[in-house]
Amino acid sequence: MSTADAPKKPRETDDVPVPATLRKSLKNRHIQLIALGGAIGTGLFYGSSESIALAGPSILLAYLVGGFAIFMIVRALSEMSVEDPKAGAFSYYATRYWSKRAGFISGWNYWFNYILVSMVELSVVGKFVNYWFPAIPTWVSAAVFLVIICAANLLGVSKFGEFEFWFAIIKIVAVIAMIVGGLAVIIFALPTASGIKASFANWFTLEGGFFPNGLMEQTKDGTWTGLLMALVVVMFSFGGTELIGITAGETEDPRRTIPRATNDIIWRILVFYIGALGVIMAVIPWNTIGGDDVPSPFVQIFDSVGIHAAAGILNFVCLTAVMSVYNSGLYANSRMLYSLAKQGNAPAYLGKLNAKGVPVAGVLTSAVITAIAVVVVFVWPEFAFNYLMSIATIAGIINWTMIMFTEMKFRKVVAAGGAPEDSELAGKSGKEALDAIQAAVRQSNPVGGIGVPDTGRGAHVLLRQLPRRRYRRRDLARHSLCGLPAHSGEEVRLHLRIALTDEHSVRAIRKWDLFMKQLIDADELNVGLRRRSIVDQ
Repeated sequence: MSTADAPKKPRETDDVPVPATLRKSLKNRHIQLIALGGAIGTGLFYGSSESIALAGPSILLAYLVGGFAIFMIVRALSEMSVEDPKAGAFSYYATRYWSKRAGFISGWNYWFNYILVSMVELSVVGKFVNYWFPAIPTWVSAAVFLVIICAANLLGVSKFGEFEFWFAIIKIVAVIAMIVGGLAVIIFALPTASGIKASFANWFTLEGGFFPNGLMEQTKDGTWTGLLMALVVVMFSFGGTELIGITAGETEDPRRTIPRATNDIIWRILVFYIGALGVIMAVIPWNTIGGDDVPSPFVQIFDSVGIHAAAGILNFVCLTAVMSVYNSGLYANSRMLYSLAKQGNAPAYLGKLNAKGVPVAGVLTSAVITAIAVVVVFVWPEFAFNYLMSIATIAGIINWTMIMFTEMKFRKVVAAGGAPEDSELAGKSGKEALDAIQAAVRQSNPVGGIGVPDTGRGAHVLLRQLPRRRYRRRDLARHSLCGLPAHSGEEVRLHLRIALTDEHSVRAIRKWDLFMKQLIDADELNVGLRRRSIVDQ
């Protein structure tokens, strides 16, 4: 067949229809803010009062322990998402690297979990609207916001990313404003409503000290309190951080973006949870936080610095937080149904995409089921909150557990040479493949154009690589001096710094520079003595 007779490849401009696919339209700024906003919700703005009442100042330890656990879970998910970015994330990975049954359980469990979370968020959205418009029925508010968010998800993944970006900005600004306001009260010794001087010493000097309720104890009325009880509330507040994995299949550059979002979880938790609550308990005595009159510690902080419109501001922030949670939930559920359909674990109609790459059937199906769940809340509120939310908590724990088990299966398959063909692990096996996985998620995080190593890589360099690099540099110096007699120790040291700057932190190299200068100078002296000895002979 001649070239002229060969069939032409269809183009998007031809009349031949091009199969619809998921669009990789989420940019780096979207992913970073989605990851950041996913860790900040109404649980921080209002639920923190409950957790502080349970554990007192020791709640900071609960968030630290819970944050580390979440970091390990999301890090495990990130390892898979970087090498094999797919919609459905852990459900797809469970099917591919574990079994079809595991993928079925993981996917439907996650979908059901987010249906219940969305149910709660939509059922309370009316309370925030009633703050300004008390005459509007709560079910009307729930219906309006359901339609708005559903329509936004049907516009395409880029629109979802923009909505989440601005929702996250609002929440971040609110938390930072609270921290700055609280620090102003502490630094300038401003008077507080309680009459107690604002100080970080209040963590230890107020009633009960740092552990007022111990690890776990029962009060006179039979209620259990303590650090361990608060840990349950804390873990629930971290729900949604795994959304990073769901977005990997529609991210422009998942290999660069996903590790950044994952590795930044540590400082997000330190700043937005531990930092915020630490400042709150330094300004406001922990045993006076919350109550029916002022249910949120954020309102109390703003009141302390003279911003008496704090209740209205926080009401707006919480309204956007609720919309953000439902927006993320609908997105995650639609992609999960799409992935389940492609695996054969859900009806085939859920796997169809429109021209914009949106699984319309998944979006509409999830929205309708959520609407039914919201009706259940209004008809049987006690049943919905007492039983369904307990089930949602268990579903979240199951989801995190399955992610960890799936990651172990993933590593086993990759070590045996079964890595995805389109990933950078293709053709690798054993220790080489496992090391490549670690290298992918330990890459530096460019912030504002400056390479900032993540915590895992920093510890790796300081604890293991620097001693090895010391001997490599010493050997290289000796080789250079013997082979290039015209080069001085200073020139060799300059070449070494240039060669190693791209691979390691400049800060780490400078730390050893003085030591290496002495070492190279000593090597120069030894080489010179050896040459003089040869000449004398």
